[in-house]
Amino acid sequence: MPSVSAKNIVKFYETKNDKIQALCGISFNVTKGELFGIIGPDGAGKTSLFRILTTLLLADKGAASVDGYDVVKDFKEIRKIVGYMPGRFSLYQDLTVEENLEFFATIFNTTIQQNYDVIKEIYIQLEPFKKRRAGKLSGGMKQKLALCCALIHKPSVLFLDEPTTGVDAVSRNEFWDMLKKLKQQGITILVSTPYMNEAALCDRVALMQLGKILSINSPAEIINQFKKDLFAVRSSKMLSLLNDLKNFNEVEDAYFFGAYHHVVMKHKNEEQDLKNYLSKYSNDNLEIKNIQPDIEDCFIELMKQSHEIELH
Repeated sequence: MPSVSAKNIVKFYETKNDKIQALCGISFNVTKGELFGIIGPDGAGKTSLFRILTTLLLADKGAASVDGYDVVKDFKEIRKIVGYMPGRFSLYQDLTVEENLEFFATIFNTTIQQNYDVIKEIYIQLEPFKKRRAGKLSGGMKQKLALCCALIHKPSVLFLDEPTTGVDAVSRNEFWDMLKKLKQQGITILVSTPYMNEAALCDRVALMQLGKILSINSPAEIINQFKKDLFAVRSSKMLSLLNDLKNFNEVEDAYFFGAYHHVVMKHKNEEQDLKNYLSKYSNDNLEIKNIQPDIEDCFIELMKQSHEIELH
């Protein structure tokens, strides 16, 4: 039995003038003890999906279960066994660290002492500030407090909606280290994030865009499925270089990527043709190197394929 199961989940939101589809038939299973990532930009539908799975929102179509409990029929049971950390800091700003934790423990008829072993490694970092009001904590400390509050009742499944958004790089790395340790305790973890580089830290990921899942697999397998030649290219005139690349008929796609343009070729072994073509133009200090794709390259390729399918 999967720890989390979603089958053809559909969700619409109605505005005054329109009906917007947020989720377009989402289906996946998560195994017990898995660290599963939902990766996608803002507007992909990640939060709507998490709210349905944690019984805070009803789907318009489809079915879902958590540890075998139906999200509609058994919502009371699910709320006892899941931990949920929403995207925005939602704890009580005027309560201290200790008071917030005690409050959430009381809601679930437990105590900090009873489940201290679950939060110990995280709470040790908070303990020096336990008398400080939550609103006065740094972003990284707020993140740790919210995680402690989501864990205080010892959930079997943990939902984390964009937990690292708005915190510094060090806090992000620390947070993922914490998740690895929680996974070792057998907790199933679903985490959503817009950061593509965090996908590599998950056991499996679902790449999501505009309410649809583009691919579900391990990060390594998603990268292995990218079969085209990829180059990183730069010169002194990056804007004109991009235009030159887009005008070359052997280039399938070209886009900004940090200090370089990433260039996807239509055919294999086209590096010399690419060099010959670009040398005809005023691209000073030209640098071309063959590279391995990362998750973001794969996501861009999958989005393009999805768009082409829709057009046909």
